Amino acid sequence: MKDRILGVIFDMDGLMLDTEKLYTRFWKKAAEYYGFEMTDEHILGIRSMAAKFACTNLKEILGDSFDYYAVREKRRELMDEYIAAHGVEKKQGLDDLLKELSQRSIKLAVATATNRERTEKYLRQTEVIDYFDVIVTGDMIQNGKPAPDIYQTAAKALGLDCTDCIALEDSPNGILSAYRAGCKPVMIPDLSQPDQDTKALLYHCFPSLSDFCDKLDVLL
Repeated sequence: MKDRILGVIFDMDGLMLDTEKLYTRFWKKAAEYYGFEMTDEHILGIRSMAAKFACTNLKEILGDSFDYYAVREKRRELMDEYIAAHGVEKKQGLDDLLKELSQRSIKLAVATATNRERTEKYLRQTEVIDYFDVIVTGDMIQNGKPAPDIYQTAAKALGLDCTDCIALEDSPNGILSAYRAGCKPVMIPDLSQPDQDTKALLYHCFPSLSDFCDKLDVLL
């Protein structure tokens, strides 16, 4: 017997949009501007992580003199310049998946650590915003990922229990947030594959959104 699935909650960066590679690139450039060296490992470790947790994490690694908020603002500036010139890329299979879920009357939400203004801007630019019944962003909640709050808020706004929702995520912090909320976490890896701890939390894992879409008859 299939589990009851009435909603799908989407992360945004690295899941719907191919932006994580840009975060990696511009975190490094911003840190360098302030005299610090950030590695891929440092940046992967804070993917989808709320600012207050990311700040503590990076200070422990790079030292108390690392001004997380100044570096983040510089990263935003550099990334905004790039996106203004080049746009935002959608992940393969996103459009087909959203159309298919909508045709099946599955409720759809976004749960992203990104702020509301930037989230809506990206979703409008990529012409997918109208698919979503609910958008919950990092500036709307007290405790961001990996705390469960954002998924609990999204499910409640959809009028659903978390247990009735699949959560689509690309990062370990996002998977942990969805798992703690009681959602069914499905990972679509982006910059890294799940480690053993993350694998233990997963409902399923698929190589791409297209692969997930191909399995909807089994999952829903």
